[in-house]
Amino acid sequence: MPKGFRFDLLAKSGYVARGVVFLLVAGLALFSGIAGGRPETKSALSTLLAQPFGRVWVGLIGIGLLGFVAWRLAQSLADSDGHGTGTKAVAIRTVLFGSAVVYLGLAGYALAHAFFTGGGSQGAGEKGLAQWIMSQPFGAYLAVAVGLGFIIGGIGTAAKGITRKFERYLRLADASGVLTTVCVYGLVARGVVFVITGIFFAYAGFRVDPQQAGSMADALEWVRKLPFGAVLYIAVAVGLAAFGIYNLVEARYRIVRSPSLADVKHSIPTVGH
Repeated sequence: MPKGFRFDLLAKSGYVARGVVFLLVAGLALFSGIAGGRPETKSALSTLLAQPFGRVWVGLIGIGLLGFVAWRLAQSLADSDGHGTGTKAVAIRTVLFGSAVVYLGLAGYALAHAFFTGGGSQGAGEKGLAQWIMSQPFGAYLAVAVGLGFIIGGIGTAAKGITRKFERYLRLADASGVLTTVCVYGLVARGVVFVITGIFFAYAGFRVDPQQAGSMADALEWVRKLPFGAVLYIAVAVGLAAFGIYNLVEARYRIVRSPSLADVKHSIPTVGH
C-alpha cells in the first residue's frame, strides 16, 4: 500500500455501507405490509432510490460496498486477519472471497442505479443466480454445492455470534455490554437466514428447478408460516436490524490490518503444506 494510505477507512466505510443496507432490509421486513417491498438487499436499495436524494445515497452505499469488497479480498487473499493456511483457515478464507464476489455484484447494482437509469434487474436475485448456475455443466450439482455453502456459512455466522469469536477482532471496552448482546443477536439471525436460503438453493439443485431457489425475502416468508410464525418473523427481522448495527460496530471498533504484497505471497497455501 502507498505510504499514508488509510486502508482502514476503506474497510470501515464498507462496514457502514453494509450496515445501512441491512438496516434498510430489516425496515422493509418489519413494515412490508405498509411499504409493499420485499425484504432483500436489492429491494432495499430500490426503495432508497425513491427517496429524496436517493441516487446520491445509493451511490455512496455502492462506493462504500466497493471498500467492503476490497477488505474482503484483503481478508481472503492476503489473510489480513491471520487465519493461516490450514484446512479450516482456507475454508474460512474461501467464504470471505465468496462474500467479496457477492458484494461486488451488489455494489455494481447500486452504482448502476445511482448513475444510470434502469441499471439492472431488480427481480433476478437468487433465482437468476440459480438459473445461471444450472445452465452450466453439472449445474444442478453446483447449485447444491452453493446451497451447502450457504448452510455452512450460516452455521459459521451463528456460531461466530454464540461463541463471541467476533470479539477478538474488535476493540470493545465493555465486552459484556449491550453492544456485544446486539452483535450476538444479529449474527445468529443472519446465520438463520443464511441456512434457510441455503436449503432453498440446495433443493432447487435437487429438483433441477431454479424457481425453487429462495431469497432472503423467501426465507423470512417461510419463517412467517411456521407455528408462532408472526413472532418468529419479527424476531428474525429485528435480528437483521441487529446485524446492521453489528456492522456499524465493526466500522467503529474493527481491527483492520492493511495488506501488503508480502502478505499475499506468505498467505498462499503451498503444495503439501
